[in-house]
Amino acid sequence: MYEPVFVIPLWADLIAVGLGGIQGALFASGFRGERRLDMLGVAIIGIVMGMGGGLIRDLLLNVTPTTLQSNWYLLTAGGAALFGMLLAGLFQRLNAVIVGLDALVIGLFGAFGTSKALVLGLPLVPAVFVGVCAAVGGGILRDVIMGLPVAIMHVGSLYAVAAGVGCLVLATAEELGVNVVIAAVIGIVVTTVIRLLAVIFDISLPEQRALYRRKVAVETSTIPIVKH
Repeated sequence: MYEPVFVIPLWADLIAVGLGGIQGALFASGFRGERRLDMLGVAIIGIVMGMGGGLIRDLLLNVTPTTLQSNWYLLTAGGAALFGMLLAGLFQRLNAVIVGLDALVIGLFGAFGTSKALVLGLPLVPAVFVGVCAAVGGGILRDVIMGLPVAIMHVGSLYAVAAGVGCLVLATAEELGVNVVIAAVIGIVVTTVIRLLAVIFDISLPEQRALYRRKVAVETSTIPIVKH
């Protein structure tokens, strides 16, 4: 039986992996005291950030992990991580660069994951799910390895939501007949813009505690207060 084949251009995949590796290195270089990492630790976090999303994507799609089919993926992720570590001091002073890098990485991995899922025949909703998992997968693995609270589970600046909206726009455009490459570019732009706006304007989903307080306020407003 013929199975459709989707090939992400190597140069595009390596750009995503390299940017993820730099992002991981910048994250790892921020630790001080007993939690600081050596070069091997930084390289591992960079590789996890650079390759984690692609590995999770391919595992969900039940296909051979693309990142393990070429020497370039590991070399790019590791080299990018070491590069990021060497320039961490410079990058840390350029906060806008870090934020932009973070947004772009999310967009790239989300778009690649959703596109590959669609071409392999997955319906729209599962394809979006795969894309979001690919977008946030590296960050989840990073937090688990570092023993940190998983970032997307807590109040933040629409990290997974940005990926979800971008992946949904991509999948919808493809369903409407837009070429998958063009749809992927649109998805990347949408994800990146939403993430940047969320960070700039400090936008996030309502906190669970705020929702609970609101619920209590509504319930108690119906209770009459007896004044003596």
